[in-house]
Amino acid sequence: MNDPALPARPQDAAAPAGCPFAASAGQGRGARPDTRVPGRTYRKPFWRPRLPEVRREIASLDARRDCQRIVHLLTNYEFPFDIQRATEIALFHTYGSRSVSTLLDRTGEFRKRGQKRYDDTRLLIAQFMECGWDVEAGRRSLEQMNHIHSFFRIPNEDFLFVLWTFIEFPIQWMDDFGWRPFTAHEREAWFHYWCEIGRRMGLKDIPADRAAFDAYVRDYEAREFVPNEASHRVAQATVDILAGWVPRPLRALVPPISMGLVPPRLLPAIQFAAPPAWVAGLTRTALKVRKHVKRYVSLERYPSPIEGSLNRTYPGNAYRIEDLGPEYAHRDAK
Repeated sequence: MNDPALPARPQDAAAPAGCPFAASAGQGRGARPDTRVPGRTYRKPFWRPRLPEVRREIASLDARRDCQRIVHLLTNYEFPFDIQRATEIALFHTYGSRSVSTLLDRTGEFRKRGQKRYDDTRLLIAQFMECGWDVEAGRRSLEQMNHIHSFFRIPNEDFLFVLWTFIEFPIQWMDDFGWRPFTAHEREAWFHYWCEIGRRMGLKDIPADRAAFDAYVRDYEAREFVPNEASHRVAQATVDILAGWVPRPLRALVPPISMGLVPPRLLPAIQFAAPPAWVAGLTRTALKVRKHVKRYVSLERYPSPIEGSLNRTYPGNAYRIEDLGPEYAHRDAK
């Protein structure tokens, strides 16, 4: 597809069989968007790592019809830290594509406003993961993301590749480092959720199942994962952002730790050397120790909504969804 990214699907368009959340009424310019997600809100005593009622609700839901609710429960209750880390690695993996990185490098956003670019992307994605696409905050975030993409001519195959990373990497992270893996039921819901996100972004020819999608991406990576200076610049800018989060004496550890968590096939494309084996091994071992401890101890908020999360660009999470992204893409709320 050589046309610009398509706008969000109109609100009166038919939703897939399922995922039926009643859309909230729109609000005026500057008003706080509605983030209320239908369904029960769970609270747990601080001494319990989590409530089994959450997992029981997930198991009782339909993987297609209730995919929004299942993703909400996974994101806000079961795996808040893990899903955020997994989606960060997913985004980093996209830099291996020379097509994706050439565009990202050309915009200059990573080089000039790296932290803001990271926060804007995180907030837009986190909103519709938390709220679904029918609750107002999720709907507006998806519309704003589509609006930003509409300024560029992005091939459909690049969109499909990026979409695949959001399906694959959280599932793989939970297998490796989550306090438990996704169940088969949760994997199915996760797949259907992101496929519908892709449809609402105007993507065409989304593969029908994970096996077909994996095969599609293998072919894509064989073409696009080649050593590229733009890929290196975008990856380096992102590593610099991560390094800025830790005290100066520890910043030299950020590149090898980060490279130890990404797929080895990414490294030649972004022109980064493989980390020392002991660094990668120690990093993964530490995460696996955390995995086992997390089964019995958890100090994360319950639930863990976006509101109240650490935000370096917007202290106190004071922002308008329509102002996220480059300045030229700011707009009035509908």
